[in-house]
Amino acid sequence: MHRRHLLRFAGLAAAAPLARPFLGALPLADDIRVDPASLPRAPLRLAPRLHGPALTLRAQERVVEIAPGVKARAWTPGEGPVGPTIEARKGEKLNIVLENALPEPTILHWHGLRVPEAADGHPRLAIEPGSRYDYEIPVIDRAGTYWYHSHAHHRTGIQSYRGMSGFFLVRDEHDDALQLPAGVHELPMLIQDRRLANDGTLVYDPMMHENMEGFFGDAAFVNGIRLPMHEVETTTYRLRLANGCTSRILRLALSNGAPFLMIGTDGGLLPRAESLTSIDIGPGERVDVLADFAAVPVGQTVSLVSQAFENPAMGMMGMGMGGRGMGGGPGRMGAGGIPQGGALPLVEFRVARAVAPQPWRAPALLHPERFPVRQAVRIRTFRFESMRMQHTINGRDFDMSRIDESVPSGDTEIWQFVNPSPFPHPIHVHENQFEVVERIGGRGRIMPWERGLKDTVLVMPGEQVNVRLTFDVYRGRFLMHCHNLIHEDMGMMLNFAVE
Repeated sequence: MHRRHLLRFAGLAAAAPLARPFLGALPLADDIRVDPASLPRAPLRLAPRLHGPALTLRAQERVVEIAPGVKARAWTPGEGPVGPTIEARKGEKLNIVLENALPEPTILHWHGLRVPEAADGHPRLAIEPGSRYDYEIPVIDRAGTYWYHSHAHHRTGIQSYRGMSGFFLVRDEHDDALQLPAGVHELPMLIQDRRLANDGTLVYDPMMHENMEGFFGDAAFVNGIRLPMHEVETTTYRLRLANGCTSRILRLALSNGAPFLMIGTDGGLLPRAESLTSIDIGPGERVDVLADFAAVPVGQTVSLVSQAFENPAMGMMGMGMGGRGMGGGPGRMGAGGIPQGGALPLVEFRVARAVAPQPWRAPALLHPERFPVRQAVRIRTFRFESMRMQHTINGRDFDMSRIDESVPSGDTEIWQFVNPSPFPHPIHVHENQFEVVERIGGRGRIMPWERGLKDTVLVMPGEQVNVRLTFDVYRGRFLMHCHNLIHEDMGMMLNFAVE
């Protein structure tokens, strides 16, 4: 049983920085003036890796380098611009202490992991400055790319934007046996988009219409570094990619048109690997791919990019405003950043060394585990609506204490996610890895990157996505919400109780 400890530790509250205005900026060191367009690329920084069984994460404001010569004040549970990467093995039990040295309440959610209620990071469990929270996490999920981030009430967007997020990698014997690229050839990359102002400020200040469609940055930050570069060898790399953006959908691709070999999604390895030249992931989703640089001559570069696509948002219909396309139209009047669907460079890979290639050959069956064959006993329908400056599920916005749905433990259900709104909604279910079984309308099919276990699924305007899920481990109160963090913070979230 998890224990919640609200213990004061000496000097912590006094050391916390002064609170800043709601949705305020991240000011840099004094007297810095930068031209964001002229900044050179900095080396990609890989977050330090932590192992259990006992860990401490201290959330506080730190001054960190985000571009060559440019330092920002980040809020992070580690020493760098984002949180450390936690590594664990299936069957291990972790004891993680979160210390809050921030000027406001915070809590961490372990995204994708099935954990007891007290460890899930519900916003009602947020701890005050100067307090600590003890997590006890039995690692029961199979090997995969999971992550963690702030889940503070109304503050998930700003805190995650400032750096309160990181990877949680789970390994097991099956993953080990596949002999996938490891060590320096495994690159976990947390992708975010942010705005860097000319005075060296990281800006997060959604305007009225941005509170409808979402907040979009003007450049990519990967592991907290603006437009990084990374030297690679002429061999195969494992890229663990997480969309940590506030609102942006990413269409991942390599600039030379070479394919990825997709081996995993949210809930771990797929049954079979698949070669794809592009992959779409919404906020909260992850994908595990192999990229082969063996054919790229030394001295040349290949970039990981987000390709351009038509903006799926249909304008500010809920406010009587129209417009469609690549972020144009009345729905984005005065907005900053690169609009939804705009092309975005992410990481530049510079081929620095020729080595003997180590190609990885996928077995016929990558992961033998199959979805359990269970008959659904009921169907629940959830409508995600955005209109008139409101984001609701089934016509209600989030109430911290209200239980919206009661789910019998062990029952298999179909949850229908219906999106009549003009904006995309990446839907995340806590405490579960589900199977996407059908998409009606819109794209009209299950995408290749949705064929594995999922905890987040992208539902475009006019689509209905049906998922099959079973809650058969822990009982308690959990959350389901849109992972566009603007929508979540404004109320597109509900409580369900597993009983």
